[in-house]
Amino acid sequence: MARLQDDGDAVVERFRPTSGRFSGWAAVLLSAAVLVAMVVYLDDGFPAWVGGVALLVGVLAWAAMLRPALWATDEHLVMRNLAETVHIRLAAVEELAVRQFLAVRAGDRRLVSTVLGRTWRRAMTSHRAAPASEDGTREGMRYVDWAEHRLRELVDAARDHAGVTAGSEEQRALPDAVRREPALVPLALIAVAALLMVVSFFL
Repeated sequence: MARLQDDGDAVVERFRPTSGRFSGWAAVLLSAAVLVAMVVYLDDGFPAWVGGVALLVGVLAWAAMLRPALWATDEHLVMRNLAETVHIRLAAVEELAVRQFLAVRAGDRRLVSTVLGRTWRRAMTSHRAAPASEDGTREGMRYVDWAEHRLRELVDAARDHAGVTAGSEEQRALPDAVRREPALVPLALIAVAALLMVVSFFL
């Protein structure tokens, strides 16, 4: 596939969200509608605090449901979450699993992403079934199963390239297994929205 560019690092795979987008957009659009109504009818007695709450709900819905993303570069699995972006060295991944969310263990830390996930029932079923990496890809398989298989492929290739095996001392000794970057923009927007909501109760 054609490679994309992301901050100077080649993106080899982007994983689309398996849930949350519809409810996220619904919450954002409903919040926007309430804010518009507040602006239009504020002089007619529309409660300002309702608009303040709607603003905070909209920002939280965007940050928690629409902002999260997951992609893989040549060397890293990148999780963009509500409050931070986490760069996980693929060769340092000790294990991963997709249940109700994606869970990755690397550098003795457990990291999660809500981008990929199964329903509770399917998560229980997949737990009893053979791992996706053993079955391989097949025609008609669900996207989340394909995505888990693809992640395992990328991790296995990175381990082979680095000459390490899962759980080995060599793997644990790999430098920069996990790097975290705080998401300043979402955190700032949440703080501002929360402050405006508090102020709105006194208007």
